[in-house]
Amino acid sequence: MNPRILIAEDEPLMRERLQMMLAQAWPEARIVLVAENGNDAWDGFLEHEPEVVFLDIRMPGLSGLEVAERIGKRAHIVFVTAYDQYAVDAFDAGAVDYLLKPVQAERLERALLRLREKLDARPVAQPADMARLLQSLRAALPVPPREKMKWLRASVGKQIRLIDIDDVLFFQADTKYTRVVLADSEALVRTPLKDLLAGLDPDQFWQIHRGTMVNVKAIEAAERIDAERMQVLVKGSAEKLPVSRTFTYLFRD
Repeated sequence: MNPRILIAEDEPLMRERLQMMLAQAWPEARIVLVAENGNDAWDGFLEHEPEVVFLDIRMPGLSGLEVAERIGKRAHIVFVTAYDQYAVDAFDAGAVDYLLKPVQAERLERALLRLREKLDARPVAQPADMARLLQSLRAALPVPPREKMKWLRASVGKQIRLIDIDDVLFFQADTKYTRVVLADSEALVRTPLKDLLAGLDPDQFWQIHRGTMVNVKAIEAAERIDAERMQVLVKGSAEKLPVSRTFTYLFRD
């Protein structure tokens, strides 16, 4: 198998080193993106749908743990961390690998051997369930919780409006802006949708498309268009929001 690989690492030297080491140790693999922060990593995951993701735990924007939470079971994840052994017992308890900085060639080879075994198995081994592992990691690693956004400043005509996040039905990427749609109005913010992700509670807002985040409480129903396509009906809005194939798992029984 010639897997697609995504690397997310905010340290330039570590990023270049890992990219070079992977190219040497796994030449048949294809590195589809090297991201410098968590927001670009998540955006790139949606675009390229890699089978393997190397994630630095602490990055600007979304942390590696937050990106992993969004990826879920859709890719094999290898965490890259500077934390000492006291903190990595949680990794050993899960089916996810990790690399300690500075990454050593021998340790990388062992991680790649495990990845090859999973990808070459017939049927291909499913990625690990991240839920329990992430819970353990958050308890073991001193990554401070991020305060979630409560208010949003948005342009409405000549006014700057202060919008309560709970009132938002959905966010939608719109060229250079992000549409903020409420039951009785809408507004535009200059912040790209991918940059809003770090401030939005993933339990409150589900991403259902690369360019759409919907308030879970505003979802009236999800309906199938055909065998492969779905759309979401939103309370208080006549718009029907398409669900990309990547996110149809959210609405499975």
